[in-house]
Amino acid sequence: MKIAVLVSGGVDSSVALKLLQDQGHDITAFYLKIWLEDELSFLGTCPWQEDLNYVQATCEKLGVKLEVVSLQKEYWDTIVSYVIKEVKAGRTPNPDILCNQHIKFGAFFSKIGPEFEKVATGHYAQVAEKDGLFYLKSSPDAIKDQTYFLSKLTKNQISRALFPIGEFNKPAVRELAQKFDLPTKSRKDSQGICFLGKLKYNDFIKHHVGELPGKLVEFETGKVLGQHKGYWFHTIGQRQGSGLSGGPWYVVKKDIASNTVFVSKQYYTENKVRDKFFIQDCNWIIDPIQFKDLKVKLRHGASMHNCTIQKISEDKFFVQLSENDQGIAPGQFAAFYKDDYCLGSGVIVD
Repeated sequence: MKIAVLVSGGVDSSVALKLLQDQGHDITAFYLKIWLEDELSFLGTCPWQEDLNYVQATCEKLGVKLEVVSLQKEYWDTIVSYVIKEVKAGRTPNPDILCNQHIKFGAFFSKIGPEFEKVATGHYAQVAEKDGLFYLKSSPDAIKDQTYFLSKLTKNQISRALFPIGEFNKPAVRELAQKFDLPTKSRKDSQGICFLGKLKYNDFIKHHVGELPGKLVEFETGKVLGQHKGYWFHTIGQRQGSGLSGGPWYVVKKDIASNTVFVSKQYYTENKVRDKFFIQDCNWIIDPIQFKDLKVKLRHGASMHNCTIQKISEDKFFVQLSENDQGIAPGQFAAFYKDDYCLGSGVIVD
């Protein structure tokens, strides 16, 4: 097949590129330019040039054509503006999920056109095909599995996606990089999107939204314990960043109208509901209502909860967890699973 391979300068995408080459596909490597120069000049150094150097060295070693594609405007219009809007509304955004949906498997699809049959990345995930339909399947590496970040992909996007390392765990990918003697074989993993992941997130928020001093209030007593610099720097379940002594202190509630952040030493009590919520803006790869015994992820990682899901309206669902979770916050994504398959996700609204 003719395949576009997204490479980032890390070991995962480098191994994915080599595996596809060895399979005999017609491959072209693409490096996405999404950083914004004005952001970098204000916030610090994003090692994009180092990333690109690794990409170029890998492509040169393998003899693979490399193209650099600029998606800066698209990134700003969809991801950066989304993050700013969400934090101003007091919610907890996840830019990685939206980047996969709108940039890597969205704007990039449009940029390269139908010439390429598939787009491959170094995600830890799998695509399963049955009766001409394509599904998103978890990686065997539960810790590295990235289907949570891919849960907003549509069926059409999944049909064009390839995840060559999805069947491996991280140690196996490292071994392959050593075996292939790739330039990235000893490079450490990076976290997150370029300037939103490698730079300080709070500095980014402060630059765009500013600071707005408000009260830190004890939830149970109403006692003012101190000040915060803006509710948008705090998320439900957070136990760092309050600056208060005698903790740990958990963020348990935010009042956006009064710019008040409520904290407590006790996160789980009868008057703090931590095992149910509603979701909207849903993307269903497989209809979850037809299944029982579902599981849900509220963040990236191996942790999952048993849950039930009830349809309230066409785009609103009620989710009941089997146990409490520290961090059910509006704006976060909940991704649902049946066995090894990701059914899709929705945004927590309550």
